[in-house]
Amino acid sequence: MAVSVVKSICRAMEAIAPLRLAEKWDNVGLLLESPIVRPNANRVLLTIDLTEAVTEEALASPTSFIVSYHPTIFKPLTSLTLANPLQSNLLRCAAAGISVYCPHTSLDNVSGGINDWLGTVVAGKPTLNNRYKEIGYKISVIGEENATRVEGGSGRIVTLPEPISMSELEWRIKSCLELEHIQVGYPHDMASDVKSIRTVAICAGSGESVLLGVDADAYFTGEMTHHSVLAAVASGHFVVLCGHTNTERGYLPILAHKLKEQLLSRFEVDEHEEEKINAALRSLEVHVSEADKHPLRIV
Repeated sequence: MAVSVVKSICRAMEAIAPLRLAEKWDNVGLLLESPIVRPNANRVLLTIDLTEAVTEEALASPTSFIVSYHPTIFKPLTSLTLANPLQSNLLRCAAAGISVYCPHTSLDNVSGGINDWLGTVVAGKPTLNNRYKEIGYKISVIGEENATRVEGGSGRIVTLPEPISMSELEWRIKSCLELEHIQVGYPHDMASDVKSIRTVAICAGSGESVLLGVDADAYFTGEMTHHSVLAAVASGHFVVLCGHTNTERGYLPILAHKLKEQLLSRFEVDEHEEEKINAALRSLEVHVSEADKHPLRIV
């Protein structure tokens, strides 16, 4: 893929999820830029993780660019070899002419991003555009509950128009995320059929550092440590755990829609670009990976 096209996709992703919104500890942006132009490749592949299966999928298709939600490089590297399976995926992509971009917490935190989408799941009405007022509830950034306009931030608090039971919340989450099973922690003497849930604190992925101590009836995230769950339940909070990537993967079709729109706007407004670059952008297809799966199975 030509350098100008790679830059155009990066600009499109920046418009969707500005990298300045990522957590300070995160590693986001263009993490792998291949020096090779892959011939006849016009696909952007979206995935949560760049696994071996996803790499094989990319190599077997006309993929020239991968948006991997989780960083493919996180800790500093002292070497880059084929002996390491995760590094091998990157090397194979680079050799084939595939570049890799990772948005991670910038996509969590941005307004209209993953955490806001999980808010629509709590409401039982996940929407493409996250139109909260239309589905009758309030959503705010944790720590900014009284702010009138926030660009983004860590975690969300959903305030429902009327209290619901925990069993209803469980059903909404399982239904919207298409999960047969979730893990739930119940405070002592709190029944699942009592309408006691009005506020839900949300954080995609691993949410304990964001959620613990937040004033909400229930905590909804992908995973928490054993002792964090004990602490939350002991302090009177319901806890819903769905598996780390199960709170993220369902957003990929929304990201695909947003990226298609951004790429369309790129070649419509960038008249100064060479026609060859605009033609390349025009031909791009955005696909959600079929090989990307949660790494754990319930057996």
